[in-house]
Amino acid sequence: MKAIKNIGLVIFLIGLGIFTALPLIGTFKLDQSTFDKIVAEKRIKSELFITDITKNVVGKEFQGMQSISPLVSAAIENANTQHVKNKEYKKKIYTKPSDMATLIGKRSGNGFIANNKGTMWFLTFGLGIIGALLFIIPNVILLGKKGIKNDGIYHESATNKGWVAWLVFIFLVGFYLILYFKSEYATNWTYLVDPISESLSGNPAGHWFVYGFMYCVIMTVMAIRMYIKYRHNMYQMVRTTSVLFFQIVFAFLIPEIMVRLQMPYYDFKNAFPLDYDFFFSWNLKQLLNSGGIGLFILVWGIVLTLVVVPVMVYFFGKRWYCSWVCGCGGLAETLGDPYRQHSSKSLFSWKIERWLIHGVLLFAVVMTGMTLYSFFAETSTVLGIKTQSIQNTYSLAIGSIFAGVIGTGFYPIFGNRVWCRFGCPLAAYLGFVQRFKSRFRITTNGGQCISCGNCSTYCEQGIDVRAYAQKGENIVRSSCVGCGVCSAVCPRGVLKLENGPLEGRINPTEVLLGNDVDLMELTNKK
Repeated sequence: MKAIKNIGLVIFLIGLGIFTALPLIGTFKLDQSTFDKIVAEKRIKSELFITDITKNVVGKEFQGMQSISPLVSAAIENANTQHVKNKEYKKKIYTKPSDMATLIGKRSGNGFIANNKGTMWFLTFGLGIIGALLFIIPNVILLGKKGIKNDGIYHESATNKGWVAWLVFIFLVGFYLILYFKSEYATNWTYLVDPISESLSGNPAGHWFVYGFMYCVIMTVMAIRMYIKYRHNMYQMVRTTSVLFFQIVFAFLIPEIMVRLQMPYYDFKNAFPLDYDFFFSWNLKQLLNSGGIGLFILVWGIVLTLVVVPVMVYFFGKRWYCSWVCGCGGLAETLGDPYRQHSSKSLFSWKIERWLIHGVLLFAVVMTGMTLYSFFAETSTVLGIKTQSIQNTYSLAIGSIFAGVIGTGFYPIFGNRVWCRFGCPLAAYLGFVQRFKSRFRITTNGGQCISCGNCSTYCEQGIDVRAYAQKGENIVRSSCVGCGVCSAVCPRGVLKLENGPLEGRINPTEVLLGNDVDLMELTNKK
């Protein structure tokens, strides 16, 4: 079995290696007719830019986007500098250099990668999937009796910050950096999934389609691992199926099909303030200009945030969203499950968590308030502050770096709920409701606790569950996402997820204290 797992690891690393190398290879050659179409589509009026690209890019062959991207960026910067100097603002190019390089790269690819999409898909995604399954499936044979086995988790390089974990860390961080800041280097990745994108939306794939497809593939493969590991726990089986369904159907397929039907791209499960740009002017204008479906999306987004979310949290806790619906939570529970034990349980981390996550929520609310004021008042500033600057700051610092690069890339080092625990504004909002007005809690039976520490070790939110269990106290924490793993790994059945009447289980601590008081009263009477 070990040999099969090793073969699987080698195959996976080959696929991963080829995928990683794609941004730096490939042949690109832009012809004049293609460039003319780009100029017409983007309504470019800058003769300086057109002349520069025609002279330095058109008709020439380039190897890798690192050869062509700097030329495009320089052409835009030089043209814009000259136009501003001459006060020719109508000729200025407002398309980002990275976006223009992405468009030119996508239209000019003509090498082996662009012409053999199916083969390249197999050599990357295909080998990655096969290798991962060969590494995971032998556990079916190795696993024996009923129960969740975590033996040796601190002795494996993949789960104890070893070389495999650091390799995953480097890949994830690099992937997100390209995705958010250097999208032109994702051009070859887009070729791999062009046929899938065209069959769904009717359009060639962009770098965000690559992200969505890869998200679904990774969650599906790692969900198989979850099914194997938690096969004796029905709650975990159903929960894994739920997050997989909502990610593939609601976050990936439906939005793409909506585009094909000439509707706005929209994920119906994505609630504000996680969907922080929902109230941005460009989105509001797009929805209002989309007729009935746009108005429905606008109303649904507001109702989801103000009505559905708090009502569902009252009855079921934040777990209904964070552990059953949310795509971020779904990735954390599947891809991130091998790293859940790395979530810090220190008091220092808890203090940072409280200030940071609520600070992000406040930032999102203030930004949205400024955005709505600017939209209805038709002004670009609020109290002398440019609304666009606030939006750009949030999008960069929170939407890109925190949620993407750090939130997911740091799984192998800091645990699988970095974003959910420290940065997600929706999690903070859900937490407020759960902490003060929810029927959900984890009840404990302290008399059965043997202090093994499994519950605390595997709590992805950094909660010291054992401390509650030892005292027989119910766990009511705003950060708890109700994943249920603490209950699943408990060998004595001490922990239970409940959302019924608040009296819940008998609290053994109160029972013991009550007996002591009764005994003292009886002694005094005698």
